[in-house]
Amino acid sequence: MLSAAAFEAALRAIGAERYHNLHPFHRRLHGGQLTKGQVQAWALNRYYYQRCIPLKDAALIARAEDPALRREWRSRLVDHDGETEGDGGIVRWLKLAEGLGLDRDYVASTRGILPGTRFAVEAYVHFVAERSLLEAVASSLTELFSPAIIQERVAGMLAGYPFVTRQTLAYFDKRLTQAPRDSNFALAYVIEHARNRDEQELVLEALRFKCGVLWAQLDALYYAYVEPGYIPPGAFRPEGS
Repeated sequence: MLSAAAFEAALRAIGAERYHNLHPFHRRLHGGQLTKGQVQAWALNRYYYQRCIPLKDAALIARAEDPALRREWRSRLVDHDGETEGDGGIVRWLKLAEGLGLDRDYVASTRGILPGTRFAVEAYVHFVAERSLLEAVASSLTELFSPAIIQERVAGMLAGYPFVTRQTLAYFDKRLTQAPRDSNFALAYVIEHARNRDEQELVLEALRFKCGVLWAQLDALYYAYVEPGYIPPGAFRPEGS
C-alpha cells in the first residue's frame, strides 16, 4: 500500500495533470478571450452538470449504510437544492445564466445543451450509482482543486468581460467554502477506507474518470463554439452565428 501521505500526493498529482483548468476552453474563458455567445454557451451547458449533481449525491446517499456518511453527504443536497424554494446552487446558476443574457426557462429546459455535455454528465451520474461506494466518494475529489479555479475564473471574467459583474458570479462565493469542506471529508474517507493497494488504485482511477468527465464537457464546447465551430442540430446558437 501507499502511505497516507503518498496516496494523497498521488491524488493531487492527478489534479495537477488532468484538472480542467488546463483545458484550452477554460484558458480562453478565464483570459477574456471568448465572445459573449461563447460564454453563454459555457453557462448553458454547465447548468446541466449543476442540475445533475444532486441526482448523483442522492444516489450515493441511497447506497450508504453508515448514518454518519449519509448525514455528511446530505449537506451537498442542501447546497445545490437549497433549504427552501428559490435557494441553493442550482438557482444561483440560473441567475448567473440570466446575468449573461440567457432566458431562464430556456436554460432550465436543457433543450440547448450539447450532446457531448449530456453524455458526459449522465456518465458521471451512472458511475456514482453503479460503482463501489468508495469509488463514488472518490469521484468527488475534483473539489480538491476547485477553489483555485474559482478564484482564477472570477478574477479573469471580471477583468475580461464588460458584460460580467460580481453579482453575475455570485454562485461562486459559497463554493469557496463548500468545496474545501466537502473535499476534506472525501479525502479523509478514501484514505481511511481504501484498505489495500487495489482499492487505492480504484480511488485514483475514479478521480481520473471524473477529471475526464469535466474535460469532455469542455471538449464539446470547444468543438462546437470555438474550433471548428460545428454546432449540432438543436443546440444553442449564439446571436449572429
